[in-house]
Amino acid sequence: MQTIRIIEIPDCKMVSSGVGMFGEENFNRFDEWLSSQKRSLFPKDFLYWAGEGFVWLYMYEDGMNVPKEFERIEFQGGLYAVTTDIDQKTDKELMGKEIDKFLSENRLERDTSRPELGNIITPPLAKKVMGYEQMDYYFPIKAK
Repeated sequence: MQTIRIIEIPDCKMVSSGVGMFGEENFNRFDEWLSSQKRSLFPKDFLYWAGEGFVWLYMYEDGMNVPKEFERIEFQGGLYAVTTDIDQKTDKELMGKEIDKFLSENRLERDTSRPELGNIITPPLAKKVMGYEQMDYYFPIKAK
């Protein structure tokens, strides 16, 4: 059984929190706005590390009411290798080895020109039952 899947995120517009950390006012406002969006089958928000803080993104849709403090940016999509683990409990070294092995076996390699992404996929009811959240980890990839 494969535990890694390949998806393609299209080039699109995203609403950006800007660089920040959880607990900061800007991130709290972004979280409030994001939480007010209608929930869909798959999460539309992504988080990545930008060196000095996180950037939180949310897929923009035409007609969406976006607060003025949050910028709409052009997001370069592409292929991603995606795997799931428990949020904040991931053995990232082991995960990296599994991803690299899978990529090598399938004539793919990491694309370091784009950031790695992550998002929480667990609905609130499941978190309540399980006691933890699952996170999808997105590794940008390209053909060798």
